[in-house]
Amino acid sequence: MPASIELVRRLRWADADAAGRLHFPRIFELIEEAESELVRSIGWPMNRSLEYDFPRVHVECQFRRVISLDDPFRLRLTLGKLGRTSIRYDYQVFGADEELAIEGTMTVVALQNGKPAEIPTSLRAALSGELPASDASSAPGRQ
Repeated sequence: MPASIELVRRLRWADADAAGRLHFPRIFELIEEAESELVRSIGWPMNRSLEYDFPRVHVECQFRRVISLDDPFRLRLTLGKLGRTSIRYDYQVFGADEELAIEGTMTVVALQNGKPAEIPTSLRAALSGELPASDASSAPGRQ
């Protein structure tokens, strides 16, 4: 099964606009937090010790319902597609009523020395579910 993670939160003051609703750019910070937790959960280091960078090259977001101040919500981030050098994550945010409130995608590209690089074998295996999360950090042939 492809890698995925869920975060359960409440909309905080810091995440709300003057009207008490989710301030639209904050969703991208929440998605980045989910991505960080997902990558950590499969044993891939968040630091640059393996000399790879993963900048965002494309994001999409569709707001379907309002999330208001102090509302609980659940964000699910899932591997959408693995390319040769890119990773597309799909995300959905569900409100307290479990109705879809926000959905979209985020694509990152693997860079090494500032140039597109193939996704490392162990990262590909862990994200695609071919390698158990506990084995990802010690996988032989890790690039």
